[in-house]
Amino acid sequence: MNRYSMKFSALVGVAATVAVLVSGCGTDPDEDTVVAPAGTVAFDLSPAQSGRVHTAKVDAIAAEVPRSIRDRGTLVVTGASGTAPPLRFYATDDKTVVGSEIDFATLIADILGLKLEATVADWTQNFVRVDSGEVDAFIGNVTVTEERKEKYDFATYRTDNVALEIPKDSTLDYRDRKSLAGKRIGVGTGTNQEQLLVKWNEQNAADKLPAIDIAYFDKTSDYYLALASHRLDGYIGPNPTAIYHAATADQTKIVATFSGAGEALQGEIGVLTKKDNGLIGAVHKAIDHAIRSGTYQQVIDRWGLKTETVTSSRINPPGLPKKS
Repeated sequence: MNRYSMKFSALVGVAATVAVLVSGCGTDPDEDTVVAPAGTVAFDLSPAQSGRVHTAKVDAIAAEVPRSIRDRGTLVVTGASGTAPPLRFYATDDKTVVGSEIDFATLIADILGLKLEATVADWTQNFVRVDSGEVDAFIGNVTVTEERKEKYDFATYRTDNVALEIPKDSTLDYRDRKSLAGKRIGVGTGTNQEQLLVKWNEQNAADKLPAIDIAYFDKTSDYYLALASHRLDGYIGPNPTAIYHAATADQTKIVATFSGAGEALQGEIGVLTKKDNGLIGAVHKAIDHAIRSGTYQQVIDRWGLKTETVTSSRINPPGLPKKS
């Protein structure tokens, strides 16, 4: 199966998958601020983030940052806070946003010689904030899509894989989209996962199968409560989050993973900026520098994202096709 083929890989045991999870080096966090699934090294959930990866400024790349941002001295990024670990979430103080997406943003800011200012907004508001110029970039598990590329520029830094998570005692036998016909499946509104479900519904309808009942909740925690209480048959979300939740909550299991861009394309996650604002080139070079220097891999290892790595950043690669 090539990298553009959809991945429908049944997972034999979540614990085996999660065994890749490791935390960063540095002072050991307090016992109350770590999560350590069986057979793994702990995640640091503390606000201090003593193991966060930093790197040095690269003058040649920093010089390509638009002057207005250089003069301000900060890289202002936005992202949602409701995503469960390890992507972007609140630390144990319930106010500091931490996670892999913050660490990637930190690396980029360091290389550009800027201080990171990480802000929080609802998913759809993040795009509005980029549109208005209130923030410089949206860094928060944003999939490259053809529709988004009309308004925004992307520099990729992770692959986009999503997972189907179901209650641990569920007997759902997932084989393909037809397995979800007539099932109630949760998905985040405005996401590429939603777009995939809508497309599958259209294909199922053409095959004269019952519709997938697509369910929406306000927060990721609400989806998990609905799964645990069997008010949902399944939930499709980011693969790293699904792996973490299945291992730590012990209430669900992952039965399939697949590209977030559909059957014909491996999806990619990218830093999103306003189109043609002059920033994306520097961001792209900063990511590539981090990959070459090894600091990128340190962030990958720190948050257990082994299945999400890329070997180089790409500017505006082919994305999830437009809705038909």
